[in-house]
Amino acid sequence: MSDIQKHLFELQDEGYRRFTLPLIPNIDEKTLIGVRLPAIKKYGKSLTQEERAKFLRSLPHVYHEENILHAFLLCDIKDFDDFIAKVDSFLPYITNWSVCDTICNKHLNKYKKELLPIVYDWLKSEEVYRVRYAVKCLMNYFLGEDFEAEHIAHVEEIQLDDYYVKMMVAWYLATGLAKNYDSFVKAIEDKRFCVFTHNKAIQKAVESFRVSEEHKAYLKTLKIK
Repeated sequence: MSDIQKHLFELQDEGYRRFTLPLIPNIDEKTLIGVRLPAIKKYGKSLTQEERAKFLRSLPHVYHEENILHAFLLCDIKDFDDFIAKVDSFLPYITNWSVCDTICNKHLNKYKKELLPIVYDWLKSEEVYRVRYAVKCLMNYFLGEDFEAEHIAHVEEIQLDDYYVKMMVAWYLATGLAKNYDSFVKAIEDKRFCVFTHNKAIQKAVESFRVSEEHKAYLKTLKIK
């Protein structure tokens, strides 16, 4: 067992493990140690650059928390090309939403022009979590002033019929309804997405504090029965 694995087991919280298991239905329970996210993040900060580089090269990992640690370490990479290369190598090994959604690199805000064509390419993938992460990038970095109508069009073209992809698309649409209502409500009015995604997006928007009551009332009339 590696030193990193040993340390993660030292941080194990059995109660947290029991709490987490039902939240990630498609995880192999043998790979879940049961370590709280703040503890993993704090441990990641303590690693030297040499330790980080060696760990990021050691794919695939055995344990879920190793993958979470990997995702946290990716979030700290400032160099755009280095980040893209490393995340590109990691995405095929992601097997659940928890690891995928942990990757959130604030430094990408400086490289939106370079990021967008890569995101478009990822959206065409047959890998579930590459596509989910691509939609997440559109949600994190390309809403508000950075939104363009073509973004929705590319999301519309996703071919994968997967629950975790559709859930992320619904999350993206609901967030878009909060930040770019006029553009996103048109996509809902036109029923441009499958019934599940359409209704789930409305549900999430109605539950959001960022969508006005007036907009919520109208969105409820657009649900597909």
